[in-house]
Amino acid sequence: MARRARSSGAAPDEPDDQTRFERMAHRVSEATGHPTAFALAMLVIVVWACTGPLFHFNSTWQLVINTGTTIVTFLMVFLIQCMQNRDTAALQRKLDELLWAIAAADNDMIEVEQKGERTIEHLRENLRELAANQPADGPAGNGS
Repeated sequence: MARRARSSGAAPDEPDDQTRFERMAHRVSEATGHPTAFALAMLVIVVWACTGPLFHFNSTWQLVINTGTTIVTFLMVFLIQCMQNRDTAALQRKLDELLWAIAAADNDMIEVEQKGERTIEHLRENLRELAANQPADGPAGNGS
């Protein structure tokens, strides 16, 4: 069976179209998700805690860790959101491709994530009704 031509998006052998921020976000995401990053963060906390007696557990000592963790958390929220948006968009495109490729699929479901919540809930209810009315051997009647 011949594959159809790609309608959009870059082919695997085409140059990367990511922005500098996307490339940086991907690298930082991979690095911070590594066990070494967790170990380094734990080491920072242990060193900070061990210096408590040296600084008499004063407010500046506490402010250092509070400020540092707040800044890291603030930046990581945006990084995580960027990566989550990218992953979700890629997953949706893959699902849309599958819907398009399956003849029996409802093409109205393609890009359904762009619809409003009421429309999505209506489609969900319609699908539940269809599933409830299907014979036990499935829609194709093949026992699956």
